[in-house]
Amino acid sequence: MFAVLKTGGKQYKVQAGDVLRVEKLAADAGDTIQFDEILMLGGDAPVVGAPLVDGAAVKAEVIDQIKGEKLINFVKRRRKHSSKRTKGHRQKLTLVRITEILASGATKSAPKAAAKAAPAADASASDDLTQLTGVGPAAAKKLAEAGFTSFAQIAALSEDDIAGIEAVKVKPEWVEQAKELAKG
Repeated sequence: MFAVLKTGGKQYKVQAGDVLRVEKLAADAGDTIQFDEILMLGGDAPVVGAPLVDGAAVKAEVIDQIKGEKLINFVKRRRKHSSKRTKGHRQKLTLVRITEILASGATKSAPKAAAKAAPAADASASDDLTQLTGVGPAAAKKLAEAGFTSFAQIAALSEDDIAGIEAVKVKPEWVEQAKELAKG
């Protein structure tokens, strides 16, 4: 039995026991992952999805996180300009071994893409402090390092608290603006 799965924008024809190099997935070596985007199941009774096969999945074990071979892009312009440029690239990949193909009864738990979702979750829990007049990205970063990530925290500061903060100089008008922004 074989399956055609889709991950990282590419399609792979796999069987149990195959080893694949796929686009980087957020999983550690030894983890078991499940691919839910199955386009086709083959064997005695082939099933073609429209566009996906319902209830089908492929389970795999992560072997290692690796880098692909180095690709070199060399550009040389001749004639009047005579300039050269060399760029290199190594794609980050995940090495997986296919353990089993589930034709039906699979639970939906898609593999995580690259590990970029964690910083976005932290940003949604905090307010955008750059909305305060005079607070730019650098000052917002210093406030975050000092432990101030929301308007409510800044609005609750007293004059004694402001004097005690050494990481960044908090202006009294920031406290007033934070009170207005915290209300909505």
